[in-house]
Amino acid sequence: MASLTLSVLIPAYNEERSIEDILLRAEKALDAINIPYEVIVIDDGSKDKTRFLAQRHKVTVISNSVNYGKGYALRRGLKDARGDVVVTMDADGSHRPEEIRRLIEPLMNDESADAVIGSRFADNGRKDSTKKLHIVGNMMFNLLLRILTGRTITDSQTGFRAFKRSVLDEIQIRSDGYAVETELTVKTLRNGFKVREEPITFDKRNHGSSHVNPLRDGIRILRTIIQATVETRTHK
Repeated sequence: MASLTLSVLIPAYNEERSIEDILLRAEKALDAINIPYEVIVIDDGSKDKTRFLAQRHKVTVISNSVNYGKGYALRRGLKDARGDVVVTMDADGSHRPEEIRRLIEPLMNDESADAVIGSRFADNGRKDSTKKLHIVGNMMFNLLLRILTGRTITDSQTGFRAFKRSVLDEIQIRSDGYAVETELTVKTLRNGFKVREEPITFDKRNHGSSHVNPLRDGIRILRTIIQATVETRTHK
């Protein structure tokens, strides 16, 4: 691992109650991995103290003037990211920074994987931390992706992932909102990259509510699956 560098991208919108805990734990976890790293927080137009609290830590903070959406925030973060490996994770406390190592280790072997999806449902993982409606929606999208790509993915909507930078350089991200997770899944699979899943722990938000609207974002995700499929070609 010592020859590689790591970028961790954390998009955040109104997460003042969780951002500092996430950043403190991320710093401790990344120091233990012992490779050069950077953490980039993309404050997506927060109306609370998210940006100011993040600036207390040894991270790069990028601020959007208004809330553009998660996909837009990730695109901004990628422009500044310098790592050979890029990790994306949420700022609401649902993802555990301590599990970053689990996601990046398969990428250290050039033949093992190009991208790693942190799955909430792999190996019969806990489902009690995720709303039933979201589980059902995720299963439906997973089935559609299996039909379109021929690959079985247990969690197409997760925000906790790791990529070789070369993969992200080849994929053009278009989604502005939460459909970005699906877009990344479709494009990594259909462009022939080696994708594997690793089980992760998923914790309930300990404050506030999810910014995801099941109906509105569900329609956008479905549209994104179709558009991303048309844009890409399946490599043999």
